[in-house]
Amino acid sequence: MENTIIRKVTLDDIVKLQEIGRQTFFETFSESNSEENMRNYLEEGFSIEKLTIELNDNNSEFYFAIINNEVIGYLKVNFGDSQTELKDSKALEIERIYVSRAFQGKGVAQLLYTKAIDIAKQKKVAYVWLGVWEENARAISFYKKNGFVAFDKHIFKLGNDEQTDIMMKLKLME
Repeated sequence: MENTIIRKVTLDDIVKLQEIGRQTFFETFSESNSEENMRNYLEEGFSIEKLTIELNDNNSEFYFAIINNEVIGYLKVNFGDSQTELKDSKALEIERIYVSRAFQGKGVAQLLYTKAIDIAKQKKVAYVWLGVWEENARAISFYKKNGFVAFDKHIFKLGNDEQTDIMMKLKLME
């Protein structure tokens, strides 16, 4: 999308990160989950304390997508031991790409994705991986379109609900 700025998130941006994180997670998953599970996840998963730890982690990076000074989406990538599962030094994990509903389908996710791939190439990793909820057809289609293939599954707990994520991988080099 024209005029979209992608920039790294700093501790000074923590309140904006909390806001866009909660907003986009709610928009994406509230219709498919209980109110209680959503409320608890939004409080805990996007608490200032948790976000401070994540922002201070040298093996994790967040990026905002911004249009006209409005944060409309964000990206989180992890390397090394900060990856949620594989913890492979030759890999980069895309933990989150979220775009506010009003800007979906306008190329913003693709810009955030491209930023993640650029980071992966700079770090000379062999592959990029991620987990995506098996019922999130839109996201699965997006990643398949970008060359990702499924290689495993894992459980993501949202409150008392165990959900299955499809793990997908994109090889960058042999």
